[in-house]
Amino acid sequence: MQQESYTLMDGKVHIYKRENSRFWQCSTYMNGCNHRSSTKEETLTFAKDYAQQWYMAMYLRSQQTKQTGRISDILKNFGIRDAFASLPNDREASVAKKKMGPTFREATDKFLHEYLIITKGQRSEKYVKGQELRIRAHLLPYFGEMPVADITAGVVQEYRVHRQTHGHKGVIPSRASLHAETVALRLILKTAHRYQWIDSVPDISPPYKTSGKIKHRAWFSPDEYKMLYNASREKTQKNSRYQPAWVDFHDYILFMANTGLRPDEAARLEYRDVTIVTDEDSGERLLEIEVRGKRGVGYCKSMTGAILPFQRMEDRHNPKPTDKIFGKTPRGLMNIILGELNLKKDRDGNPRTAYSLRHTYICLRLMEGADIYQIAKNCRTSVEMIEKFYAAHLKNTLDASAINVRKPKKKAKKAPK
Repeated sequence: MQQESYTLMDGKVHIYKRENSRFWQCSTYMNGCNHRSSTKEETLTFAKDYAQQWYMAMYLRSQQTKQTGRISDILKNFGIRDAFASLPNDREASVAKKKMGPTFREATDKFLHEYLIITKGQRSEKYVKGQELRIRAHLLPYFGEMPVADITAGVVQEYRVHRQTHGHKGVIPSRASLHAETVALRLILKTAHRYQWIDSVPDISPPYKTSGKIKHRAWFSPDEYKMLYNASREKTQKNSRYQPAWVDFHDYILFMANTGLRPDEAARLEYRDVTIVTDEDSGERLLEIEVRGKRGVGYCKSMTGAILPFQRMEDRHNPKPTDKIFGKTPRGLMNIILGELNLKKDRDGNPRTAYSLRHTYICLRLMEGADIYQIAKNCRTSVEMIEKFYAAHLKNTLDASAINVRKPKKKAKKAPK
């Protein structure tokens, strides 16, 4: 039974360790049959070196066998030892390996071990897991056995070209995905520098980088939002086995558009996190919400329209204080109703999701003339983000009286008689 396994040379060579063995094994499929060999190595790095040389020797042997049946001369000419000779166990190979320095894989193992411990409580588990998956899926297969000292800005640029031309399972990565991979790569190189495995961290920022086109976030205009909640209300009035789900979904739409919560924040929200209060400044009754999300713990004061959906959820479910209000984000129901209303995308082709309800809250508040700093504080974001992605496309944020300023015309002086 295999405990660990890796692939080399674009999947042509498999290396694995059996449960009851301390040595790594290698295998390949060639000329219609499987070939296997023990590397006689306990270290993964040395075992991979053996497997690569073993595969090349097997390949050359198979090619020569088809022509002359002799392989030894070819192996000598290429400087490759026989497939069944003792490989990097000798002193010379060990010394050569030490001269190469630590590999990218060793730096990655060091980084992941630190990152999981140091970021505990500061980064969400989902984000940390995403970094690990990104590294193992894309960075390790390309840089794995490369000495970390050999990774330069040029090598990283070749990696970007490789990703853009080959992709992963036929999918070309987006700009955001490549940026995330570059961030992960830089963290690993910083780890290598911290342990003095490299002299300095190379500048791996992408060349020819432009500022990129700023796209406003997909939201629902007042008329579109009215269509959405009216359509969801009609779903609640139809007798079907899905009626309870549609009733909760209707309240979900109203709650989200009146609070500006992120979908992941709403999914974590418990009944004990919400309190109905009378605001001292405005005198209105509203919800005071303790929010737990990607920015840690924050607070939100809702619009008055969020009270009734919250009370209806309480009356229907008779919950405990620790129960979740909405739980999992209702993506399926959102897609169904957006498809029926032909609102899945805005006029620029940006897809609408449950996140668009947060964008709608921010845009509607700006249109009503709310203070942008207070909106940013209530939504646990920055003024810069709101100005960049929301206020930039709202005509209501432009003050015509401040724009159309004219200097007063001076009266012409009369010439003296």
